[in-house]
Amino acid sequence: MFTKKLTDTVLDNVLFGRKGWEKLNNSIKEKSYTSIFVLVDSNTKSHCLGYFESHFQHDFKLLTMEAGEPNKHLETCSSIWASLSDEKADRNALLIHVGGGVVTDLGGFVACTYKRGIDFVNIPTSLLAMVDASVGGKTGVDFHGLKNQIGIIRELEFVVIDSNFLSTLPENEFRSGYAEMLKHGLIADADYFEKLASTALLQDIPLDDFIAHSVHVKSEVVKEDPYEKGLRKILNYGHTLGHAIETHFLSHPTLDRLLHGEAIAIGMIMEAELSYRTTSLSLTERDRIKKVFTAMYSPVVIQEADKVVIKSLLQHDKKNQSNQIRFVLLEKIGKAVVDQLVSDDDIESAFAFYSA
Repeated sequence: MFTKKLTDTVLDNVLFGRKGWEKLNNSIKEKSYTSIFVLVDSNTKSHCLGYFESHFQHDFKLLTMEAGEPNKHLETCSSIWASLSDEKADRNALLIHVGGGVVTDLGGFVACTYKRGIDFVNIPTSLLAMVDASVGGKTGVDFHGLKNQIGIIRELEFVVIDSNFLSTLPENEFRSGYAEMLKHGLIADADYFEKLASTALLQDIPLDDFIAHSVHVKSEVVKEDPYEKGLRKILNYGHTLGHAIETHFLSHPTLDRLLHGEAIAIGMIMEAELSYRTTSLSLTERDRIKKVFTAMYSPVVIQEADKVVIKSLLQHDKKNQSNQIRFVLLEKIGKAVVDQLVSDDDIESAFAFYSA
């Protein structure tokens, strides 16, 4: 049921709004860190740093990285590690990440590995990072063109979610995050999915309540399975094909890059077809899922040559076992199942269903 209304309240280490800033500032004062570093990218330095400074009550040293998924790699980590070393940061230092999913993913990995681990805090500034990337302790970087191939799962000190950061977020980035929220409804809460699907995007939506509910859905899953051995895999619905599509469009020299949520939206449509063919998802619900996503996200042309590469990239998915591609699929809207095997014909049908 869609009942959570958590704005300005605390859910474990996820903090909301004004009370979140208060608890963060008080906790840092109590812990007496030897030094505090704040990592931003070139976009959040321009658009978000001022708001952060107006709410953060402690001195810090600023670290900056270039924005975007193409910079989420070990070379960027090396540069930040070097800066921390040059500043003589010790194991009692704190690293705060102010940015979207790239900043929180990469910054978390830097913090987990610097001197074998220093404390870190995420302050997400994109909708995607608020509802997904910054919650749950996953960190990671891309490697050899493959998403999040290197990373660590380790719980962080706090996440502070403040929707005021979204005032400068471009509409396409907002839609990218909204896809993950729709996913939360598909895997765990049918009522929530319908509320999101029937709400006019960007027009008078109860955004704080939606964000809080998505965080609640993810937090409940993570609490039961923090290291993704079982239940947590359901959070990857749409991501098996979606990540492969995102990786291909990111690395291709002539294709327009897809944002994470845009690629995952395609993946969720395709994996709805897989669910219809291999689990118990009804034809009506399959078609409902496609209708919702095609109304919100522009169609993407996937050529035959693209399909060949995308299917080859599926071999690198992190959920795979014994060289078998494992999917998260839906039994119905609101209930997901993990470790599902599909045939190559099923995958071909999923491509055809998306493009039809």
